[in-house]
Amino acid sequence: MRRAKCAALAILAGILAIHGSARCEAPPLAVIAKIPLPDSKGRIDHLAFDPDRGRLFVAELGNNSVAIVDVARQRFERRLTGLAEPQGMAFVAETDAVYVATGGDGVLRAFQAVDMSAIASVDVGDDADNIRVDAKSGRVYVGVGDGGLAALDPRTLARLGEIPLRGHPEGFQLSSRGAHIFVNVPDSREVAVVDRSTGKQVTSWSTGELRGNFPMAIDDARGEVVSVFRSPPKIVAYRATNGKVVHEAEICADADDVFVDMRRNRLYVICGAGVIDVLKGATLERIARISTVEGARTGLFAADDDLLFVAARAAADRDAAVWVLKPND
Repeated sequence: MRRAKCAALAILAGILAIHGSARCEAPPLAVIAKIPLPDSKGRIDHLAFDPDRGRLFVAELGNNSVAIVDVARQRFERRLTGLAEPQGMAFVAETDAVYVATGGDGVLRAFQAVDMSAIASVDVGDDADNIRVDAKSGRVYVGVGDGGLAALDPRTLARLGEIPLRGHPEGFQLSSRGAHIFVNVPDSREVAVVDRSTGKQVTSWSTGELRGNFPMAIDDARGEVVSVFRSPPKIVAYRATNGKVVHEAEICADADDVFVDMRRNRLYVICGAGVIDVLKGATLERIARISTVEGARTGLFAADDDLLFVAARAAADRDAAVWVLKPND
């Protein structure tokens, strides 16, 4: 199945190469597909990807549904309905399950990835939001309520603990080189640093006059935590060991996702202003600004498959769609 998917994606990449050969210089990101999401209305939140089946799962918050997309065949498959404002999404290969956090009712649900049949569900708290998976311990973390991370068993969804915070957690990431979780907490104007072995916050980094730190990424190779702010639009790289600001730069407006491309030493910042900013990882210097559409502010970078997905919500003059972009070296 994965071979078929890879072959299809290779054909797409080949078409791109043919059309791009006449250019003097290829852009750092090129659109290779726009997959329609029929009857999708309102805001779209986060995404998850099952690489073996080549399926993308899209949280259609405004639709109270999750759209399932066949990326290789470039088609919408079907929709899982009856979900109260889905926000966070995750796919876990070890359990072959898709996890959906619904902010409207504060529930985390697990589904079999093969057919989206229900496995289990649990009430985790108001405004259930972002989901992250700890590959080391196997725990699933969900940002919830006025301030906390709920830790759960990925197979049973049994609650294993909760880490209190000083405000609602937005973007958060787990370090692959240590026990820390780094959390954007815009309500308290800080980046919270949590020790996941003890389940406690150990320190915080003040964001000063910067507000709206929503997206976050970790550049483990460089030992940096990257946080993106909306007011004013700015990106800041912090030293992971002590919170010292290493670099900062102006960025596009209304950012909601940021990803590190380790292979190319780049960052991709997806902004609701209708652009993707491509930055150098070492300096945060902008390499390019790629146009999308207004309101397209969430996405997912599938590093192993070398694809960037961007969710474009519906507007008066267009249907919703998933844009598939291919990085160029």
